[in-house]
Amino acid sequence: MRFIISPAKKMNMDTDTLAAVGLPVYVDRAGELLDWMRKKRLPEMKAVWKCSEKIAREAYARLEKTELKRNLTPAFLSYEGIQYQYMAPAVFEDGQWDYVQEHVRILSGFYGILRPLDGVAPYRLEMQAKASEAGSLYAFWGRSLYEYLAAETDCIVNLASREYALCVEKYLEKDMRYVTCVFGEEAGRTSLPVLQKGTHAKMARGEMVRFAAEHRIVTPEGLKDFNRLRYEYREEYSEKDLYVFCKRVLAEKEII
Repeated sequence: MRFIISPAKKMNMDTDTLAAVGLPVYVDRAGELLDWMRKKRLPEMKAVWKCSEKIAREAYARLEKTELKRNLTPAFLSYEGIQYQYMAPAVFEDGQWDYVQEHVRILSGFYGILRPLDGVAPYRLEMQAKASEAGSLYAFWGRSLYEYLAAETDCIVNLASREYALCVEKYLEKDMRYVTCVFGEEAGRTSLPVLQKGTHAKMARGEMVRFAAEHRIVTPEGLKDFNRLRYEYREEYSEKDLYVFCKRVLAEKEII
């Protein structure tokens, strides 16, 4: 079983807390993207990044200083998004790093696919960006991310956002089990019984990775016991390979 998760926009460098273990499997292809970006002018890259002038200037200046094989940070400690905050890898206990290194894979527009301890440098490049000579990052990476996962496992648990999950979903083969987890609230409508909110879903995805690492879960069925952040598995909304978790409504005595 392998979890797939999304990266985060905000990244940091931390070479002191924990040493990186190895390089990303597609580091040379990341080098191709780095070379492509370095050849572009600032206005062109600002259009690719779809960000403010200030952020674009900072990211553009960083391109020339970026090194892909030295002074690197473990991927799990580099990303600073909400999902990673709730995962809290900086305080993993014995065995949890071993678990995530084996079972969790990060999908990345720049690096392709990452293990938690792979050494990375800060970058700015989202998967849906129109970048690379191929015209888009989806075309640039093609089947390679799915094929890497297929060589490791016959079961993928999707905890990624839609834009990243597409890199894998479009290539799924019939012998690959693909389980998607949804975190939401009951909407009270027949057409849309469960409403998923972006920020809350990111929090829950991080908590689920931590939950799985703490309990050493190796099959999707074990995830049905997830009960963090008031979420609980709801059989009536779920399907064979769609696990739906809804927030439990607080009882009156629980409300402070």
